[in-house]
Amino acid sequence: MNLLNEYILQEIGIRIIHPLLEKSYDSSLNWISKIQTELYQNIPDRKRISYGRFYTIKVLSRHIFSRLTVLNAPAFDISTKLFEKSSDYITRGVALGILSFCGLENFERVLPYFKTAATADHWETRESAAAFFSKLIKKYPEKAQQYFLRLVKSDNPNLRRFASESLRPVSENRCLYNNPDYTLSVLKHLFRESAPYPRTSVGNNLSDLARRYPEMVYGLVKKLVDSGNKDSYWIAYRACRNLVKQEPIRVMDILKVDEYKYKQRVHRRRDYQRN
Repeated sequence: MNLLNEYILQEIGIRIIHPLLEKSYDSSLNWISKIQTELYQNIPDRKRISYGRFYTIKVLSRHIFSRLTVLNAPAFDISTKLFEKSSDYITRGVALGILSFCGLENFERVLPYFKTAATADHWETRESAAAFFSKLIKKYPEKAQQYFLRLVKSDNPNLRRFASESLRPVSENRCLYNNPDYTLSVLKHLFRESAPYPRTSVGNNLSDLARRYPEMVYGLVKKLVDSGNKDSYWIAYRACRNLVKQEPIRVMDILKVDEYKYKQRVHRRRDYQRN
């Protein structure tokens, strides 16, 4: 799906790239928001829910970075100025997207900006930070792992959430499915997480892993339940939201419940017959 038609490409060059080169950041930020809206409107109705605004942010940030690179412009300096001057999740997301490409050349220098975004007031910015960080994990797995191991010890629950959410095997880092031990080396430090925001991410992450490694997750769920810790149990329960679709009785047995509720769906033991 190509959202960048000839008209929009021309507008990006005139309204965003040229002002950036002239250091007219306020003008560029204003047009980033407008062009992002145009990109969003270009998504076919039937695909808009699946792709959404983050997809348009990815497309726009990738193109801006590409143009700045071709023009030999200082992409890092420009993206940091955009980040610092941005006031909404759209423009800040585009700045993060550009920074993520800059991070492929220098991991350490982009970390402060991702850390700031991970603790932002807007949840959309926090989610964008985790999503864009994925390409850096792929390029620098060992550095990223050490960074996450520091974040999981933070007093800030948003940073702990960032560590877990960045490791979900989605989008650009589906390769994490190939090495679940890498993800678990970080998640295990959050298995007693008491704050709802990062705790939910840990449960979701285990649920993702269950798609490829159901038996491994069953084993983890049992350990979490047997620990007797209420937060660990909550994570175990959340981790089963996909497993329960396949083996509801087994899930309820491990969780020691007679029904499993997730969103609008309720699995009741009495509704299933053992063979």
